[in-house]
Amino acid sequence: MSCHTELQKVSQETMRFMRGKYKLDEVPGKYYQTDCLKFRQGKKTILSINIHEDYFDFQIIYGRAERMKFEARLGEFPAEIRDLYNHSRVLADGLWMLIRVDNLATLEAVKQMIIIKKKPNRKPFPQTHMHMSHCGHRCDLCVHYRGKTFITAAEREYILACHTAVYGGSVWEKNCDGCHFPDCTAESADCKKAKGMNHCRDCANFLTCFKTAGWPPEIHTRTITADQVTYAILPYVKGQYGN
Repeated sequence: MSCHTELQKVSQETMRFMRGKYKLDEVPGKYYQTDCLKFRQGKKTILSINIHEDYFDFQIIYGRAERMKFEARLGEFPAEIRDLYNHSRVLADGLWMLIRVDNLATLEAVKQMIIIKKKPNRKPFPQTHMHMSHCGHRCDLCVHYRGKTFITAAEREYILACHTAVYGGSVWEKNCDGCHFPDCTAESADCKKAKGMNHCRDCANFLTCFKTAGWPPEIHTRTITADQVTYAILPYVKGQYGN
């Protein structure tokens, strides 16, 4: 994919939205000869995204109930989406829409269409023993953290397996105590020292420069299960799980 700033933002915001709102498997596929990423619950596809060089096509299929909900809110959507809806084909399994998305404004409208398709089903982790780092991560959800956490020993073994599946490798315990641990993958000691700051969040560039320790939020072509997203990706994403 070419380096289009707006398109990169669309890619990132799409993944933040889908992973933050939904617990779904991410499965690569093909739409004819075009690579695509499908978000699935079991065998049911909630959303399919066709990946092009300078835009994405979001494929959404509405059944009768979803069409009624959409039509009740029709006036809330941009003219181009209303026109596409009115000219889309109705097949045996529903009304098929292929929506070109190459900017954040269109993505915001499509987000609402996805919510009509499926109500968000992701629940936040408990905040019991919640430990916030200076950079914005929840330490208690990190696989390296050795302080108090609500995660049981058996759950931890499963979480380690999820990390291995996503990132490769098999050694995950750094026995981190929290902030200022020398090998922290999220907070840059050199950057803070150069700017004369104590914490990343003190920096004026914090919101745009935030370092994500986990898998980057971008539309991709690999298989990642819903549990792998839950346990190996979202714990390291600022603003997820109500952290």
